Amino acid sequence: MVHYIALYKLAKGVDESAVDDLMRSSRSFLFRIQEAHNARSGKRIDAGMEYPFFISIDFESLDKLMMFRDDPVWLKFQHDHISPVTSSGVEMVYETEPGKNLKYS
Repeated sequence: MVHYIALYKLAKGVDESAVDDLMRSSRSFLFRIQEAHNARSGKRIDAGMEYPFFISIDFESLDKLMMFRDDPVWLKFQHDHISPVTSSGVEMVYETEPGKNLKYS
C-alpha cells in the first residue's frame, strides 16, 4: 500500500474560507477517482504552520498512483481548484506495509 501526501502553501490574498471551499471540493472530486482510497483533506490548526492545506490518499501500488496522476478528474481538480488558490506544494509518497520490497510497491 502506498500513501500519498500533498502539502500546499496558499497564494497571497487567499483566506480561510477559500481553504474550507477547497476541502469541500477536494472530497467530492477525490471520491470519484477509482484508484484513490481513504482520501482526506484538511487545513492547519496552528497558524504558524508552513503548509495550510493538505491532501492524503492511499493507493494499492505505485502503478495506481501513476494512474491517479493522469486521471482527468484529478487534473481538472488541480487546474480548477488547487492552482488558483495555492502558490506551491510538496508531494510525498510512502510505503505503508512493513517488510515490503519498495521495488514491488
